Amino acid sequence: MNPKTYRKDFIAFMLEANVLKFGAFTTKSGRLSPYFINTGFFKTGTQIGLLGEYYAACIAENMENGSIPKNVDVLFGPAYKGIPLCVATSIALAKNHGIELGYCFNRKETKDHGEGGELVGSGIKDGDRVLVIDDVITAGTAIREVLPMIRNAAKVEISGLIISVDRMERGQGEKSAVEEVESDLGLPVFPIVTVLDILEHVENEEYRTKIQSYMEKYCTNKVI
Repeated sequence: MNPKTYRKDFIAFMLEANVLKFGAFTTKSGRLSPYFINTGFFKTGTQIGLLGEYYAACIAENMENGSIPKNVDVLFGPAYKGIPLCVATSIALAKNHGIELGYCFNRKETKDHGEGGELVGSGIKDGDRVLVIDDVITAGTAIREVLPMIRNAAKVEISGLIISVDRMERGQGEKSAVEEVESDLGLPVFPIVTVLDILEHVENEEYRTKIQSYMEKYCTNKVI
């Protein structure tokens, strides 16, 4: 994967997989959006393998520039969507970048037999540096729920959150949903791409205009 073009390639990948669509879509917040992202449309082994490679490229780039510590120990994926993400990304990190991380995810229900517990995989222990991986932040509900569980399991350092797309839209106030997570939880967020990256590669002038108008209405002042 070319580190110089992986963002552009990721957008093409989302379009090919029908994950990124253009048109008119009502979001959960009730906003009428000219584009829609549904990561649930990554459905095949090839697609989830490639998705892991894009996440791995994002992590490797941010480790290289110092935004993410190189001594991260564990990649954590919140159930349920984060489970295949942490597995596929850990494989891609080892194979493509020589970065060996443990992977770990939680159960929705605590298992009371066998090995028991809430966590599956490498687990986490005191002193570990944990990188969390998820798909798209809407309100940050999943990460707000899982962080206390991680911190209750061991005395760890949360090194950041990796997501696929940052829509850069306002959350509850004037900050974007991602900025709210960063501010409220003290957690840096690293997207593979942002809506600005998507806009840059939209060739259809009608869609470009609609996305720009939507951003002026719903994105943060920093973006506009």
